Amino acid sequence: MKKMYFLFALLLVCCSTLVQAQSDVMLRGKAIAESGEPVGFANVAVLDAATGNVVTGAIADLEGRFQIKTPAVGKYKLKLNGLGYLETLTPVFEVTGVAFSKDFGPLQLKADVKTLREVQIQTLRPTVTTAPDKMVVSVENTAMAEGSTAYDVLTKSPGVWVDKDGNIQLNGKGGVQVMLNGRRSYLSGKELQNLLQSMSAENLKDLEIITNPSARFDAEGASGIININLKKAQTSGLNGSVYGGYQYNRLSTFTSGAEISHKAGNWNSFGSINLNRRMNYRNMKMDRVFMNESGTTLFNQDGYEEGDLLEPSLRLGTDYDLNKRHSVGMMANVTANRERMSFNTESFLRNENNLFIDARNQSDSKYGNGTFNVHYLGKLDTTGTTLSADLDFVHISNTDEASFRNRYIYLNTSRPDSVEQLRNKNPTNYDIYSGKLDFTRQLGSKTKLELGAKASHVRSDNELRFFEVQDAVSVPDARRSNHFVYTENIVAAYASLSATLSAKWSLQAGLRAEQTESSGKSLTKNEKTDRSYLDLFPTLFVQQKVNDDYQLSYKYSRRINRPYYGHLNPFLFFLDPYTSAQGNPLLKPQYINSVEMTHTLKQKYNLVLGYAYTKNYIAEVPAQNAETNTTVYQKQNVKNLQTATATLVAPIHVSDKWEISNNVTGLYQQYTTLTQGSVVVLDQFSVIAATGHTVLLPHGMRLEVNANYQGPLVYGIYQVQDQWWVDAGLKRSFLNDKLSLSLNVNDIFKTQVLKVQTELNGNVNAIDQYQGQQSVRLNLRYRFSRGAAFEARKRNTNLEELNRTGGK
Repeated sequence: MKKMYFLFALLLVCCSTLVQAQSDVMLRGKAIAESGEPVGFANVAVLDAATGNVVTGAIADLEGRFQIKTPAVGKYKLKLNGLGYLETLTPVFEVTGVAFSKDFGPLQLKADVKTLREVQIQTLRPTVTTAPDKMVVSVENTAMAEGSTAYDVLTKSPGVWVDKDGNIQLNGKGGVQVMLNGRRSYLSGKELQNLLQSMSAENLKDLEIITNPSARFDAEGASGIININLKKAQTSGLNGSVYGGYQYNRLSTFTSGAEISHKAGNWNSFGSINLNRRMNYRNMKMDRVFMNESGTTLFNQDGYEEGDLLEPSLRLGTDYDLNKRHSVGMMANVTANRERMSFNTESFLRNENNLFIDARNQSDSKYGNGTFNVHYLGKLDTTGTTLSADLDFVHISNTDEASFRNRYIYLNTSRPDSVEQLRNKNPTNYDIYSGKLDFTRQLGSKTKLELGAKASHVRSDNELRFFEVQDAVSVPDARRSNHFVYTENIVAAYASLSATLSAKWSLQAGLRAEQTESSGKSLTKNEKTDRSYLDLFPTLFVQQKVNDDYQLSYKYSRRINRPYYGHLNPFLFFLDPYTSAQGNPLLKPQYINSVEMTHTLKQKYNLVLGYAYTKNYIAEVPAQNAETNTTVYQKQNVKNLQTATATLVAPIHVSDKWEISNNVTGLYQQYTTLTQGSVVVLDQFSVIAATGHTVLLPHGMRLEVNANYQGPLVYGIYQVQDQWWVDAGLKRSFLNDKLSLSLNVNDIFKTQVLKVQTELNGNVNAIDQYQGQQSVRLNLRYRFSRGAAFEARKRNTNLEELNRTGGK
């Protein structure tokens, strides 16, 4: 802890030095909304007081701050405006000499309700826009959002790719933090996928893709953060909507839900409820080659998986303004689902004794997630000093019950057929407690200091009970059963300093320290793994304004990815007689150092160049046993991963009725792996590209077409083949935009097929699967509202621990 205190004191000294060094002659200020939130990228013009002519000006940054070189001696006034805000003029001020400077402080812009409504109905926005520290994918009021889920939108975002287990990757790297309204989703892998699939995309405002987060954010997340901003009430009184939808992809899916918000006086409350029944399927083909001294064995498997998922969910929240500067609130998210899944496979084991295996697997899963938050936000003065606090509690329960019936048919021998019956039960519980405190203070007009601390406690209780069924009696199988308890405590603190050095240069430097204490214990085998480590995570962002049309930003960060709790369980999960998955209690965290340079032209076009080095990369490694012809999948620490990327974002404005968003990423990856005593180097250059077209048609119709291409990739020791797909959506509004009808077709040409393969010492493991993405969806939504406009506050808090409860 002494080391942490010393580092924070050092940052404060640097802060004081920078404040004293700031003596540029400038006009400065900050554009804010009526709620006190910054108005990013507002236009600020200096007008001649007598003629009203524009003398000079600037565009505010993301935080609403602006600085303009002082003009010649004379009388002037400032004019501020932005999309959705009324024009604001300051009183006349006089420049008296060459050394004149003035700090206008916060300048408030009032919302233009009429303009906001007209923009929503009559104009188009680029699907993808960029800010200095993030990329924003617009979702609100798009045809593709109608009837879609948050998961659908996420998988179509720039640089995002989802692997075969539902884990999200960004620019070819795993370990993405997914947040909701600035708060951690607390899940990953299949559990995160289930949560996002239960969330209607029509409740989404936008997605923020942050590849290099500041020290304010948890250090967890190898490739960055994807923050999903949900809609908030924009008018006082009672507002809401109800919707229903149907999707056909060879199976039938039904979606329904309602949302409501109410603002009265100092209260701002909201709620939403959804009930969906989703049917999904997967066609799978697997081929393996086993090499041994006695010859070659081939394993060929065809499988079909079908699931029936019932998903009710409830989200409630309220904020209360104690006064103009202080507010408190609470939120609750409750999600439950029940999924019945069948996975049937037909497998041939081809050697001197050919064997056919007919497997019939059934599973029944019950899942519940309760997330509760209490928060406080205080504006301690009028210069931007704020204090916020969050307390979080999360409880997750998940019970999987599965049965396996395997019939063995021997083709080349007289050995009689046999039948094997197995079953297991896997109850899992997570309890997560977290508290955090964040403090922000303006140090003069050009410097901001952020300080914060966080503490969290996690307990995971995971048990696997395995049985062999003999004569309809379940007999416990002690070899495959286990009970594992994992606890983790993390204490963190950070300091971050943002400073404007001149009209052309600004920086943000931060340092975050995290102390981790963890313990994993197998109660069945009485085995224990304890860890204790302190890590420092520096960040440095520098922005350079070359001119009004061209800006550069340079970013460096160090981050961590701790293993998912489920991956630490030493369980051996049975998939089929020749396939298993096993946890790894010795799994270590992976560490990432990344640098990035962003070129921004005309606040519209962006070229992002990046390089990242990952130590102890966590990847799935299949261990093939040529003697038993079995394969065990396990997460292991790959030696390292090097990734170089170049991402171009180039929107095109064809006309007022046609916008095109384009983004393309060139990606080079090199994995170095030590497996089975051999060093394996796997590298690949790839291209990931997407283009989205939004067209306004006659009679109030909106057409959207998205095309995506993902070139060949490497993932750990897997090689992933290229794939492409095209989606389209058509939306029409009625009754003054209160009623909307949308029709969507996904994966029109049925080309979104996932093909992966790996080869080690002549042993081959290849998988080819299609998850039923081709579908037709029809959705109907009715909106109601009454009341006057206002601006809801946006909070930015996060919780990291629950993000690691998934990944099974």
